Amino acid sequence: MPKIDRFYIDGRWVPADSSAEHEMIDPSTEQVTGTVALGRAQDINAAVMAAKRALPLWAETNPAERIALIERVQTIYAARSEDMAKAISEEMGAPIDLARTRQAPAALRHMTNFLEAMKTFEFVRPLGPHAPNDRILVEPIGVVGLITPWNWPMSQVALKVIPALLTGCAMILKPSEYAALSSTLLAEIIHEAGAPEGVFNLVHGTGEEAGTALVTHPDVSMISFTGSTGAGRAVLRGAAETFKRVALELGGKGANLIFADSDDQAVERGVRQCFSNSGQSCNAPTRMLVERSLYEDAVETARRVAESIEVGASNLPGSHLGPVVSARQYDRVQSLIEAGISEGARLVAGGLGRPAGLNRGCFVKPTVFADVGPQMTIAQQEIFGPVLSITPFDSEEEAIAIANDTPYGLTHYVQSQDTERRKRVARRLQSGMVEMNGQFRGAGAPFGGVKHSGLAREGGIWGLEEFTTVKSVSGWG
Repeated sequence: MPKIDRFYIDGRWVPADSSAEHEMIDPSTEQVTGTVALGRAQDINAAVMAAKRALPLWAETNPAERIALIERVQTIYAARSEDMAKAISEEMGAPIDLARTRQAPAALRHMTNFLEAMKTFEFVRPLGPHAPNDRILVEPIGVVGLITPWNWPMSQVALKVIPALLTGCAMILKPSEYAALSSTLLAEIIHEAGAPEGVFNLVHGTGEEAGTALVTHPDVSMISFTGSTGAGRAVLRGAAETFKRVALELGGKGANLIFADSDDQAVERGVRQCFSNSGQSCNAPTRMLVERSLYEDAVETARRVAESIEVGASNLPGSHLGPVVSARQYDRVQSLIEAGISEGARLVAGGLGRPAGLNRGCFVKPTVFADVGPQMTIAQQEIFGPVLSITPFDSEEEAIAIANDTPYGLTHYVQSQDTERRKRVARRLQSGMVEMNGQFRGAGAPFGGVKHSGLAREGGIWGLEEFTTVKSVSGWG
């Protein structure tokens, strides 16, 4: 039974002196599997002081040295990818094959993309031919606090830690207490790669205590936060007193616009993408908007696909869905399914309770609702579970209006063979990302949203720029 009772501060492992612990619980069995010590404000302060001491030398290193560090991290991470996959599967319930093929490798892909972006990233830039003696210096913003979630733990951590290191920042990582194993393993990897003392620090803890201490600390120049919209709002408030830069990656309520001329796999593809990772992805296409002439066929396809999806324990091989992360999350998803039923949506597949044959664990039936009104609770609130809402539309204009009619704006999806329509619709959708006809975003594309979905762009050149500030200098020479 793992017991995480130490933090990584100033290049060494420091025993936690707090008696407060978080129980790690296997969401497949609801049995306790270990404990995580919870850091206090004094632990955050020690980590911030270590980062503050390390910052000047690290910020002045040649970018080639920082690149070499990430290349070493990448090599060691790849060698320990099976350990990472097992850690992720154990801590948050991802089926082991999903953890091996998508969860753990996500960090390696981000490292590759950031290293590629560094090839053309300029830290000293000319202003222009009209001002030959002016330069724009791109500098690390300083000590940064990184707060990450549990649903894609290494993907989200890598999107922050790697660009922060490459741009010369020093940092404190506070991962979700539900994802302590993977971040502890990453700290071991970064230590083995030879990161200078104090440049990378790890403190476990809750958002209420350790997170708040990090957000409000006067020596932290920036907070990069990924999590719920409600928590992001609290981060903004907490950072205001010290005028920190705040980068937020928050929730989503993605609309998948399926027009009558979509390809014959569009509906099934949308259902499976909605349910991936047990529905615990902020960019999931959880609202399927279907042109009326295709609507009933789409509902039937969604029912068939949902009922064909197996659900099982995270340690079993296969392409099944695992549990949601915790009993608390299970209860939330159940309450929203109940809201869908009580508000009059047509339950097509799934519903309340666990799938047949599972009498324990945080397992949710793959659930499909049809005839979902745009103002119903399940059409407006992020569910973060395997629940799909289907709504008909009669015109392109109506589809766009429904898609945009939520507080969120992370990722929307368009399915149509009409190229001009796709371009037209993509321009009008209020979101940071649009994916069309099943084509995923390219390597290094920026990830981020608008409205209540956040204030950041992560990945590639944009992800590097998030951790920098610019200085205008005249008379350079």
